[in-house]
Amino acid sequence: MFKINIRWGWFIGIAISSSSILSTNCAFAQIIPDGTLPNNSSVKLEGNNSIIEGGTQAGGNLFHSFREFSVPTNGAALFNNKVDIQNIISRVTGGSVSNIDGIIGTKGTANLFLINPNGIVFGQNAQLNVGGSFVATSANALQFGNIGFFSATAKNIPSPLLTINPSALLFNQINQNAVIQNNSVAFAGQDPAGIDAFGLRVPDGRSLLLVGGNVSMDGGKLNAYGGRVELGGLGEPGTVALGVDGDNLSLRFPSNVARTDISLTNSSGVFVTGAGGGNIAVNAKNLEILGGSILSGGIGPGLGTPETVAGDITLNATGSIKVAGTGSIVRNLVCLGSQGNGGNIIIDSVTQVTISGSSSNINSGLFVNSQSTTGTAGDIIVTSPRVTLDNSGVLSAQSASGNGGNINLQTDLLLLRRGASISTSAGTAEAGGNGGNITINAPSGFIVAVPNENSDITADAFRGNGGRVDIQAFGIYGIQPRSNPTSLSDITASSEFGVTPDVDPNIGLVNLPTLAAETEVAQTCQAGGTLAKSSFTITGRGGLPPNPGDALNTDAVQVDLVTLNPNGNRPNRSFVPSKITTPAPEPIIEATGLALNEKGEVVLTANLPTTTPHSPWLKPASCRAIRNS
Repeated sequence: MFKINIRWGWFIGIAISSSSILSTNCAFAQIIPDGTLPNNSSVKLEGNNSIIEGGTQAGGNLFHSFREFSVPTNGAALFNNKVDIQNIISRVTGGSVSNIDGIIGTKGTANLFLINPNGIVFGQNAQLNVGGSFVATSANALQFGNIGFFSATAKNIPSPLLTINPSALLFNQINQNAVIQNNSVAFAGQDPAGIDAFGLRVPDGRSLLLVGGNVSMDGGKLNAYGGRVELGGLGEPGTVALGVDGDNLSLRFPSNVARTDISLTNSSGVFVTGAGGGNIAVNAKNLEILGGSILSGGIGPGLGTPETVAGDITLNATGSIKVAGTGSIVRNLVCLGSQGNGGNIIIDSVTQVTISGSSSNINSGLFVNSQSTTGTAGDIIVTSPRVTLDNSGVLSAQSASGNGGNINLQTDLLLLRRGASISTSAGTAEAGGNGGNITINAPSGFIVAVPNENSDITADAFRGNGGRVDIQAFGIYGIQPRSNPTSLSDITASSEFGVTPDVDPNIGLVNLPTLAAETEVAQTCQAGGTLAKSSFTITGRGGLPPNPGDALNTDAVQVDLVTLNPNGNRPNRSFVPSKITTPAPEPIIEATGLALNEKGEVVLTANLPTTTPHSPWLKPASCRAIRNS
């Protein structure tokens, strides 16, 4: 009796009787070796199940090569490998897509690599029963350090020296029609917290990597509890580095090679929540998480220790990132009853990030949340030239009793619309905790909201101290700091019992020094001789206006007339008893214009040169021009 044992506490009841008819006819299962290896793969049919044997071994690596590789509904492809094999590397050299709607299984703890440059599609019934990590890719070849490669397009014979772990995925002939698609919703046992799981699953702590070409999920699920799920693709020739760290595999994408689009739609899900350490990484051109789809990391209910730290969710796009639709969520949670500290959500988009919901009752957005009685929430870090939160879109960092997580935004434009929210909070009526900080850094950009749409930025705590809201922006419009939330668009930082909160919305302009004009006017006028011409100048970043928002006009600064000092400086002359005629002193005349001095500064003057007459049509100074000067 041959049984498929699922290593997660459940098993699929597929039993193959030893009296089953063995056959080398693989047409039904569509698993056909191509005969290109020194020791070729062989396939035996037992009912709907294909038993795969043979292959060429090099150290701990076992190489298989197929012309076609597809698994029908209710079928299985079972690699009958030795239990000491570390990596099973299977290439598909024909011109057809691999359609997987049954089970792929291995023995022992071997990692399984499935390479098909024409694409791989996992149907709704697809399941994994592998003992190690799983990689599905449309790459052309696997690189093994400087020793050699194993190619699905060149069909080369693997060198006996290829005994090390694979080091890279090679994309040298891009097939624009090749896709990696996952639609699997098959039952996959229970997660570490005892909750039913569905979709493709690898053993806890292992890695599940889908690398295209375009990568899409239409209702499908991926599960690697406490492990790593990574999605990504290249749109032009290049190399994706493959890291091997114990049981974990990871990818490193080149920065100068175009990537492909990745989409999750129709309630798709990626889950790494476990006893800690689960990570999700996505590298795309444009990334869309739509229609109630979820990326979920963190520490599951009843799991973890006080020292446990959840892994991170990292989304990187050379184009845009969009999270939209009812219940579309990226979350990193420390669940109720668990212990440990939350992980981070890190988002980096070259063009824009859009978070948009569709209902005020079910939010969409980014959430880091610690429901545990100990530990803190993680941070949310978003970097993009444009960030839009619309229609109840949310960025939220919360902690039930520990300190709240921080939210950091680096952007040129933050647009808040229709009930959008950026918030940190900590504590409950029974437990303390300090609110996290919100930092929005847009030194040359703007923060824009509609006043009556109730879009808020809040850093609150219950018994602890409210967090700090620190905003650096060139302009803030439609949202104002307030002591308490209102039905308008607000910026608040509050606490039930904590210290005075700190809200610092800074528009990023330098305060100009104030100078008393009276102290700079000559206090004596020479009563005799040739009077020296005096001048009166007010400077503020080069001249009037002292405030960059003021217009240049003919309004003069009011300066009171002064009393002549009889003992003031006057020329030496002999006393003449006759009547002395003294020229009338020149009055202090109101300034009537602006002129440029030899330093290029704008100065206020009473007598304008005829070459630079003042004109009342001068436009107000530009804040941006002043800032860039």
